[in-house]
Amino acid sequence: MSELDDIRRRRMEQLRQQQMQMQQQQGMDYQQMQQEEQMRQQYEEQKKQALRQILTPEARQRLANLRLTKPEHVNALEMQLIQLAEARQIQIPVSDATLKQILRQMTGQKREIHITRK
Repeated sequence: MSELDDIRRRRMEQLRQQQMQMQQQQGMDYQQMQQEEQMRQQYEEQKKQALRQILTPEARQRLANLRLTKPEHVNALEMQLIQLAEARQIQIPVSDATLKQILRQMTGQKREIHITRK
């Protein structure tokens, strides 16, 4: 009996150690996720601040409306605006008309689809 108890005790100790290691790993993963989330929030705040300086209120409103329909285009446009402003290739603040022009250039020519029936 004592041998069986000893085996059980060792096995329980192994399970406790494994559980503690898993908890430590999860704690590190959680901390890493928190740091990544904090960095993402800081990046988004810096981007918002830069866009406040670059765009007029009307242009910001147009961008907000566009974000509801095409968020992937808005992200690309925001990055392009920030890069153009840093390179001093656009006049700051960007008006709504200028933003429309940039949007037209980004979308390019749309392909027309013709369906022919046979």
